[in-house]
Amino acid sequence: MHVRCNSARSCPNAVKYSPDGGEVTATATCLDGHARLRVADRGVGIPAEALAHVFDRYYHADNVASRNYSGLRMGLYMAREVVTGHGGTIAVDSTEECGSTFTLDLPLASDMEESPAP
Repeated sequence: MHVRCNSARSCPNAVKYSPDGGEVTATATCLDGHARLRVADRGVGIPAEALAHVFDRYYHADNVASRNYSGLRMGLYMAREVVTGHGGTIAVDSTEECGSTFTLDLPLASDMEESPAP
């Protein structure tokens, strides 16, 4: 259920920041005991100087194209909290005006059962 919650946070952002008719792709794979979800768009992208802050609470990149979008600015922060709380990682690769790719890696259930909770 938490993966569904986090993919639900990433996908609307991909659609929100993509041009009308823009392509958004989501892929899920299993790799080395982890489930990997990757969401990519061809939207406004994130400025290089903002990449280190996109998962901070209330942060919103200040590129011109993103100023017209509203929101609580909590989605990516909350996604990171849930993912790391389950022993996973979340990362972003982005180029301004070219789009973004968000990658979530979560340990598979069998790996979680073997590891003690943090």
